Amino acid sequence: MYNCFESCSDACMNLLDALAGNTGASSIAELSLNPLFPRSYNSIYKARKESFNTTSQEANNEVEEEKEEPNNLIRVVSELIDQPQQRPFYLFALDTTPHPRPYAKTLADRGYIYQPNTIIGNKPINIGHSYSILSILPEKETGNAAPWSIPISGERVSLDKSGVEVGGEQISSVMCDSSLLWDEKLCILVADSAYSQRSFLFEQSKHKNLVVIARVRSNRIFYQSPIIDESNKKRGCPKKYGERFNLAEVETWHEPDETTLTQQTTRKGRILNITLLAWHQMLMRGTKDQKMYRHPFTLVRVHVTDDIGNSVWKPMWLVVIGDQREEISPLVAYQSFRQRFDIEHMFRFSKQRLLMTQFQTPDVEHEENWIRLVMLSYVQLWAAKELATHLPRPWERSKEQNNDKIVTPSVVQRDFHRIISEIGTPARSPKTRGNSIGRVQGQTKTPRTKHPVVKKPSKSTPNKQNTA
Repeated sequence: MYNCFESCSDACMNLLDALAGNTGASSIAELSLNPLFPRSYNSIYKARKESFNTTSQEANNEVEEEKEEPNNLIRVVSELIDQPQQRPFYLFALDTTPHPRPYAKTLADRGYIYQPNTIIGNKPINIGHSYSILSILPEKETGNAAPWSIPISGERVSLDKSGVEVGGEQISSVMCDSSLLWDEKLCILVADSAYSQRSFLFEQSKHKNLVVIARVRSNRIFYQSPIIDESNKKRGCPKKYGERFNLAEVETWHEPDETTLTQQTTRKGRILNITLLAWHQMLMRGTKDQKMYRHPFTLVRVHVTDDIGNSVWKPMWLVVIGDQREEISPLVAYQSFRQRFDIEHMFRFSKQRLLMTQFQTPDVEHEENWIRLVMLSYVQLWAAKELATHLPRPWERSKEQNNDKIVTPSVVQRDFHRIISEIGTPARSPKTRGNSIGRVQGQTKTPRTKHPVVKKPSKSTPNKQNTA
């Protein structure tokens, strides 16, 4: 990590240590009071500004640096990921998280973003930015293991793109890098229903070693593979789609190709019965450019009931698409998708404990740098989890000290100060530089430009042309 920063590497490393070992600071400036940050509070803002700064390069070199720098970070993080032992694939998760900035009138590229609201009746929207995060989900020794999700790529979703488009670019950069550990090895990507649209699945199907498991809405319409009758061959283009399969109409379903019954025991000891119905060689409608009939998939219906047969949740539908999808059983697909929710825990921990959305800046580049620094601080917690000891609070009597059965990010963060104090840091000690001369008397700064909030146009309705 120390070599990945463009400048101010010492201040950046101290900032990462202070952020990973933060247990009380509620603002960015308060991190300067952390013993792991032996610098003034001004160094925090300089480290954030200069950490991934490429403005000093020429225009052509600047574009190349921006393309190479995230890959350097991915290579550093990938060295901390162990090769899977219990499963023959690497598991990735992709999702977007909101970064609300409703009062930053001088912040460019703000728009309306989705943000969940707990108050009934309020619309789940806000004003600000959103970020697409790609992470790796490590193996779990037990079903009750800690929900770790190691971020490897974080990109801001600009107004001219969607979160799905940015996520597709992140996946392509990871899958096409031959220097990474998972090159030419089986990889699985789990994602929510937003990533089950045709355009995303078509692009990801080009990666031969990638299988996408995405949830789909219960009102989607798919098709069976057509039955080819060689004896009654007709002229013209052969039939590409078979019988209609409406997820909302049971009478359109045909007999499943595979049925799996299993049980799951929750942490509280509740037994759940899981029924998995799988239909192979299913198709979805495509376009002239996106010929989806060339990319069949497996459709899985997940129904969870309790011990008396009552439905616990609404049945869930999953799509398993990719050239190597046949190597993934319906049970493995369901278990892999359940682990996708670990990325939600990572989002919540980063915002509550790593101050992910607490940095208020009017510069878009500085905000993007801060998101990457938060991701790296989370990676440091993952790297130190084997050295952490559990330090329960005085009121946590039910937990035993030095219990390493479940090592969560919060447990590592409590003990991170001791770990870094014993191991040390590559950052050099700060030196006194003296006082700055400040501004010249009479010098004034130009007020920042206020940017309007931009609303993305709907893709279904074309823009209205101005008439003369």
